Amino acid sequence: MKITEAKFVKSSPRLEECPNTNLPEYVFLGRSNVGKSSLINMLVERNKLSKTSSIPGKTQLINHFIINKKLFFVDLPGYGWAKTSKSNRESWDNMTKKYLLNSDKLVLIFILIDIRIKPQEIDIKYLNFIGKNNLPVNIIFTKADKIKKSQIDKRINEFTSSLSKYWSSIPNYFISSSLNKTGRNEILKYIFEINENLNK
Repeated sequence: MKITEAKFVKSSPRLEECPNTNLPEYVFLGRSNVGKSSLINMLVERNKLSKTSSIPGKTQLINHFIINKKLFFVDLPGYGWAKTSKSNRESWDNMTKKYLLNSDKLVLIFILIDIRIKPQEIDIKYLNFIGKNNLPVNIIFTKADKIKKSQIDKRINEFTSSLSKYWSSIPNYFISSSLNKTGRNEILKYIFEINENLNK
């Protein structure tokens, strides 16, 4: 469960240019400014491994980070609102979906959801896209330090209730905070257990 090495490998504009290895990939995806880069930095305990920004739309390429020389964390462009043109957003969305549908090394997708806000239609739509294509997915609720503890269960119940209109079984989920490292051990343990089972 310990990360001894984490390195940025490359940014790719399309699937065909991603690293040509057999290492399994664990993907982080969510709305623009949901905290993907901050979460990755928290998981690997490196402040600047993945570039963060207060401006939505900072991540515009498929970013690969190699972990312990055994697996990749993949940071994908955020979907939804960003300070860019509609054509750019559509281009990023097409790139993301092509990667998700065609990467033969993808092991698990983590959809990140901002726990502070009410369920967003775009999050539900993206989860439904993943579900309809039978892709493996978990949910990570981010920014748990930004709301009162008494509100956490309420927000999660609101989201899972909205999702249950389309899903017969709610995906596994984690609660996280990049500020105080909430959820770090649980998420890493889950990833490493999956990875170990891949080699059996």
